[in-house]
Amino acid sequence: MLPSMRRFMSVDELRAAIGEDLGPGDWLLVDQERVDLFARATGDEQWIHLDVERARSGPFGATIAHGYLTLSLLPVLGASVFSLDTPGAKLNYGVNKVRFPQPLLVGKRVRARASVVDVAELGSGVQVILRTTVEIEGEAKPACVAESVVLLLS
Repeated sequence: MLPSMRRFMSVDELRAAIGEDLGPGDWLLVDQERVDLFARATGDEQWIHLDVERARSGPFGATIAHGYLTLSLLPVLGASVFSLDTPGAKLNYGVNKVRFPQPLLVGKRVRARASVVDVAELGSGVQVILRTTVEIEGEAKPACVAESVVLLLS
């Protein structure tokens, strides 16, 4: 755990952090092996992700990570930004919004920047909406911006 990583121990702490930039996390290299494994796991084996030679003459000059691979990295990228150490189970409840503003070239590093958007009481627990931006090292536009929903069960 990084010293700058934010630990949320209560719902009140989450509410107090609404709108606050929780800071960037650690960099993670997205290499071809990770992309290949994701392609095999999902069946999305389009050449733009897997064929390094063909992709060199393609629209981006290299293979690119799947958008859904980038989205699936939110837990590992977010773990160096914050942790939800509240009592009870935590569930991924859904995603309200997802955009992929820029393709993520294989071989680039990414990191997450996150903020708490909303905290709301529900009958079954507390719903937390988080906005995560997946930044690409050296690029102005992010690879992904997602508004995810986590349910904290009582």
